[in-house]
Amino acid sequence: MEITLSQYAGFCEGVERAYDIVEKIAKDPKVKRPIFVLGSLVHNSDVVEKIEKMGVQKVHVEGPLEDFFEKIKNEVGTLVITAHGIGPQIYDLAKKYKIDLVDTTCPRVIKVQRLAKIFFERDTQIVIVGEKNHKEVRGIYEWANKRAIFIETDEDLCGFNVDSNRKIAVISQTTQDQEFVDRAAAQILKKYPHAEIIDSICLTTHNRQTEISQLAKQNDVIIAIGSPESANSTRLWEISKRINPQSHFIQRASELEADWFAGCKKVAVTAGASTPRWIIDEVLEKLKKI
Repeated sequence: MEITLSQYAGFCEGVERAYDIVEKIAKDPKVKRPIFVLGSLVHNSDVVEKIEKMGVQKVHVEGPLEDFFEKIKNEVGTLVITAHGIGPQIYDLAKKYKIDLVDTTCPRVIKVQRLAKIFFERDTQIVIVGEKNHKEVRGIYEWANKRAIFIETDEDLCGFNVDSNRKIAVISQTTQDQEFVDRAAAQILKKYPHAEIIDSICLTTHNRQTEISQLAKQNDVIIAIGSPESANSTRLWEISKRINPQSHFIQRASELEADWFAGCKKVAVTAGASTPRWIIDEVLEKLKKI
């Protein structure tokens, strides 16, 4: 059985950067303790567990952000913003409550956040193509002062209506399905030719999605590794499954099933941006044994 590993599998630059920053501050005695991450640094339980072993704990926001800071003000020394980013309010609150912030927001996400802010200040109608409950998208929405329209599904696209006399700007979640973003942009432009379309999908996501489309055609079986919480990992599997029904989504090697590969001559492995190399290696080793 021939095994092909995606050249883009595993941590993207943004996730690698976030992980390296947290690892560095965990070892730095000058960083105020205790250190907490605002949610999961990345959507992968194995990575979260490894970070916790470094002494960096996860904390969730419950209710309004200011109430959250009021609650934790005496319990947190340093608060880490995850690679997905967050809204602008946190920076003022951290200063007010004298809690140190470490910002690991992916630079590509920061770019979309700033675009949302600029378009809001210009009184432009903002359209976000993405999952409205995804952490990254919620942050972008807050940078747009919570004044944006979401397009998450084809149904949203069919019912899409804005004021044709105002400027329109379309931005997207950085890990969104490129095919859906392109389709949404085409339909919006058909109805509103003056709309400004910004393709804000990150290059790594674009490359992964393009590659998996090819691998799904060229291989008998596809293995996509990632967490169900990870939007980009799930999307790789969905793209592959549309082309090749023998596409399987797993979190780790123990979930591989030998009967998936009965009669299989070629298998390809891909992995989402939040999947660490050690998990990919374990999957490859088990596939070799199969």
